[in-house]
Amino acid sequence: MKSIEELSLLYDISTALNQHMDIKESLFKVLSVLSESLNLLRGIIFLINSETKEIRIEMAHGISEQTTKNIKYLPGEGIIGTVIETGEPATVPRISEEPLFLDKTHSRKMEEGKDYSFICVPIKKDNQVVGAISADRPFEGKQSLKQGEEMLSVVAALVANHVINIESVRVEKEQLTNENIRLKNELENKYSFDTIIGNSNKMREVLQMIAQVSSSNATVLIRGESGTGKELVANAIHYNSGRNQKPFIKINCAAIPENLIESELFGHEKGSFTGASFQKKGKFELANGGTLFLDEIGNMDLNAQVKLLRVLQEKEFERVGGYKPLQTDVRIIAATNSNLEKMVEMSEFREDLYFRLNVFPIYIPSLRMRKTDIILLADFFLEKYTRTHAKDIKRLSTPAIDMMMEYHWPGNVRELENCIERAVILCNEGAIHSYHLPPSLQTGVKSKTLPLNFEAAIANLEKEILIDSLKNTKGNIKQAAKLIGITVRKFSYKAAKYEISYKTFR
Repeated sequence: MKSIEELSLLYDISTALNQHMDIKESLFKVLSVLSESLNLLRGIIFLINSETKEIRIEMAHGISEQTTKNIKYLPGEGIIGTVIETGEPATVPRISEEPLFLDKTHSRKMEEGKDYSFICVPIKKDNQVVGAISADRPFEGKQSLKQGEEMLSVVAALVANHVINIESVRVEKEQLTNENIRLKNELENKYSFDTIIGNSNKMREVLQMIAQVSSSNATVLIRGESGTGKELVANAIHYNSGRNQKPFIKINCAAIPENLIESELFGHEKGSFTGASFQKKGKFELANGGTLFLDEIGNMDLNAQVKLLRVLQEKEFERVGGYKPLQTDVRIIAATNSNLEKMVEMSEFREDLYFRLNVFPIYIPSLRMRKTDIILLADFFLEKYTRTHAKDIKRLSTPAIDMMMEYHWPGNVRELENCIERAVILCNEGAIHSYHLPPSLQTGVKSKTLPLNFEAAIANLEKEILIDSLKNTKGNIKQAAKLIGITVRKFSYKAAKYEISYKTFR
């Protein structure tokens, strides 16, 4: 082959590879070009399955797809398997005289008086072998065979780059798809009803209301003190609704200055105010088809309330500085810890907006109103943060539980969660004790478990240690005494002093 012909061939191959990202289309084009330029009778491109290591026929020229679709090779099997295993090319001057030639396709029926040569080169980049290219040509002597091997090796190098790039893109897309599925499942699981911890009557009512309203498009107003879990309820409503495939956009009305709240909600046009150097979409546009969560709605500016009311009524709005009405399909979930009724009376919150928002109110009880849930929540957070901080803490001690049950929890569930995380960080034992809890819990006026003087503090600690040791040894006094390093006689004396019976722990 002349040099100009070789360059023309390589150009055609390169063009074919660059034109098609679909691997079958590009490889089909490569074999077509090779067939015309190198006088091939048959050409096959083999690729390795990266997981099973099986060698499959990805594309063939001169052989039907029906013939090749179920043919597989293993590394080291026949000439094809050997080339892929070693990464070295192989040539067979006369196929009829080569015992290693397997001819699994049964496509090489020798015509009388004719013989064929076989060339097989690895498709590899650096030391990574991803497949092989084979070619059948009429036997034309060893020199022609060597030239064919050299040209096929150059083509294989081009194909290797293409295959590796496509495979890399495919793997990346697959990883992204799997990650999206994982994150979606994680979100759905994270905000399922099961993650709202509570078994009290009041929380059962809340869960029932969430289940009822999730399937509708009704506007929801979540009421409750700070730290009760209003955002968690909003998440549960969205991710259990028919809009769960659409955006869930959150905005904290208290965290945005009054002069920017309208721009955040409705967006703005370029040049509509100083600093508006580009057009910006607001939260209503971003949430279209999904849910918009307006946290701390009681802190919204009165001017913004007027525009919000229009959106709720007319389902349309304009960007700041704009004149074109924009349609929107957004479900509103609002939340507040403010007394909206009192704010309406004092003209600090629009009455008409209040009624528009208060379609389906959900009241989240404070933690002091659901004390039976404290232990459930504490155990949940204990398990969560022992994993986070890689601690081996099994339980909460009885005095620690008593202390938490007596506390009034002004910060509600958020304060309880922070309290447990702090205790987990401080604790280097198998159980959370009262002294691991924050000082705020140890200074409560109503607490019956807190000592009033030094002697009472010592007694309280002794009792806690005795109880823990009996729990750990299932009521075996001898083992319990050994565990804390005192004699059985002294242990029995102390247990009797504090009216602790070993039978209770068996």
